[in-house]
Amino acid sequence: MRILGVNAVFHDPAAAVVVDGEIVAAAEEERFSRRKHGKRPVPFSAWEMPEQAAAWCLERAGLRPDQLDAVGYSYDPGLVDHSLGGLDASSEETRTDYARRAPAFLRTALPGLDPSIVRFVRHHVAHAASAALAAPFGDSAVLVADGRGESQSYLAGEYRDGKFVELAAQRLPHSLGLLYEDLTEHLGFARSSDEYKVMALASYGTPRFLDRFRELIYTTADGGFRTEPVRWDDFAPAVTRGELGRDHADLTASVQQRLEEVLLELTSWLHRQTGQPNLTLAGGIALNCVANTRLHAEGPYDRIWVQPAAGDAGTALGAALQLAAEFGERGAPMRGADLGREWSDGELESVLRTARVRYTRPADIADEVAEALAADQVVAWFQGRAEFGPRALGHRSLLAHPGRAANLERLNDVKGREQFRPVAPMVLADRAADIFHRGPLPSPYMLFVHDVDPAWRDRIPAVTHVDHTARVQTVDSADSPLTARMLTEFERRTGLPIVVNTSLNTAGRPMVDSPRDALECFGSAPIDLLALGPFLVRRR
Repeated sequence: MRILGVNAVFHDPAAAVVVDGEIVAAAEEERFSRRKHGKRPVPFSAWEMPEQAAAWCLERAGLRPDQLDAVGYSYDPGLVDHSLGGLDASSEETRTDYARRAPAFLRTALPGLDPSIVRFVRHHVAHAASAALAAPFGDSAVLVADGRGESQSYLAGEYRDGKFVELAAQRLPHSLGLLYEDLTEHLGFARSSDEYKVMALASYGTPRFLDRFRELIYTTADGGFRTEPVRWDDFAPAVTRGELGRDHADLTASVQQRLEEVLLELTSWLHRQTGQPNLTLAGGIALNCVANTRLHAEGPYDRIWVQPAAGDAGTALGAALQLAAEFGERGAPMRGADLGREWSDGELESVLRTARVRYTRPADIADEVAEALAADQVVAWFQGRAEFGPRALGHRSLLAHPGRAANLERLNDVKGREQFRPVAPMVLADRAADIFHRGPLPSPYMLFVHDVDPAWRDRIPAVTHVDHTARVQTVDSADSPLTARMLTEFERRTGLPIVVNTSLNTAGRPMVDSPRDALECFGSAPIDLLALGPFLVRRR
């Protein structure tokens, strides 16, 4: 079976192709359109169909639209309940109408596509499939929590032999994701894309409002929860000009800790129902790596796997995997998040020549980059296929020396970010356990936080957050030999098996995807060196 998956309803439009149960390609539209999160400048965000992403995924798979057996669309308009309170009825009607017209839109975007093969897949089932059917083990309990789907905000159940069994769900308006979005907006950030900033800010506060939030957010005996309306001004004033203070940090810490407690209660309930030793997670809440680590450390599961593209982009992949499972196909687990575009050495060199950029081709680019990093230069690292999902994992990354405390502020200045936000360590997998504790290892997708060993905190200050944690990405030489060799050479020079790794982009821009994107980013930001495949471009 040849299946295309599509997400295009809320935000982060994306496409994925699954052939015979195997994941062939997946990409977000923002990487092509260069509009972050795929949002056009209109109030309603669901107008960007992933036309370019879908066309590229089919090209990667060697398929024409008329060769597809099915298309999974990760939203079912027939499940929308317009009577739910607390929601924008006009937006819901528009979104529902947009989804109903999806087959026609797709036929226009992909000439030759038969619209009759388009099937609607329930939003949260697509999320669940993206995790459980891509995980590195078979059966699992699965939990999905986000802002909202058609009429729900949460789904829990299990996959057995590729079939989903629903055990609990939560109807709107109760939503952990919308609660976190409300707080994000109250703090002056973008409500549906800046939640990670709130998670970072929480580390600076103390949860002194926790008891009050335990009254406002609580679980129920049927495996669901309630989120009562919150008067945010009772805890801290709304932020209009970035004026964050102690009350804002304490408010954030209180909501973050209560979220963690509720997730522990929900996953424990799910474990009692299923007895599964493995848990898989998806939905926007699953990108909360602090909560994920607490589930790992204190929850009842032996193993936890989080879909790297846990947000709405991942539902494109999940919709395709769900249809494949329904057709009786269950392929190999997801081997990595590098599912996007790549360029040959010849194509990269052609771009450099066209741009009239001076470049060299060193004998060993890993060694050259390690030398530059050891000399405290900032390096743009563009290698192989682009990542699917929000994390830079050594394919479209910005690298720096972790032993220089000033590099945190330096990188936040390069990227135009708030100074309270941390950057992450990329570490050799076989060295990680010596330095990082509490979180699961290996951790290839940067979806958990780990405690930094006291002996290492002063050695790697750039990646040690204010609470002595770090969001770790481990690198295995078998999976990423070039990046692993660069780390090995950096350790040989510095004694540190770690480099700073943050996404290759600047504020308000999507992550770099193409070589042209990389040159534009390099030209507009104070980056010292660009490693574009085997080629080096140095700033004069």
